[in-house]
Amino acid sequence: MRFVIQIAENASCEIHENDLSYTSEVIPKGYMVLIGIAPEDTREIADKMIQKMLSLRIFADENGKTNLSLSQVNGGLLLVSQFTLYADCRKGNRPSFVKAAGPKEAEALYDYIVASCQEKVPQVATGSFGADMRVSFTNVGPFTILLDSDEIIK
Repeated sequence: MRFVIQIAENASCEIHENDLSYTSEVIPKGYMVLIGIAPEDTREIADKMIQKMLSLRIFADENGKTNLSLSQVNGGLLLVSQFTLYADCRKGNRPSFVKAAGPKEAEALYDYIVASCQEKVPQVATGSFGADMRVSFTNVGPFTILLDSDEIIK
């Protein structure tokens, strides 16, 4: 499992599906998180990744040091599924996505991650799994962290 976490201001997701367009809730301050899921990922791995993400102290304190967590700044989450985080670009010029979980399994685990985060964070917005989306936000810092379950859990 991979989470790309970016400190964000005014994060939102414009979703286009079934001839409809709508925008997710706007997150004034918090994380914009791209979520990639591999075939071997489980709820247990998701739980550990969520705990790690929510425990990160990457917001600046009054002295400008990265010392505050999401909850300490009353931040929210924008969670967006992103199978391309498992792109394999080693051969040729067209990426392969065989290392990403299949749509049915990935969507179930993505929904689990969203529900789990909603229990822990007051403001959670989402994209729509498999839809055409336009993600908008200001990356503060810029500050971007990659959490990979292969490195975090093993």
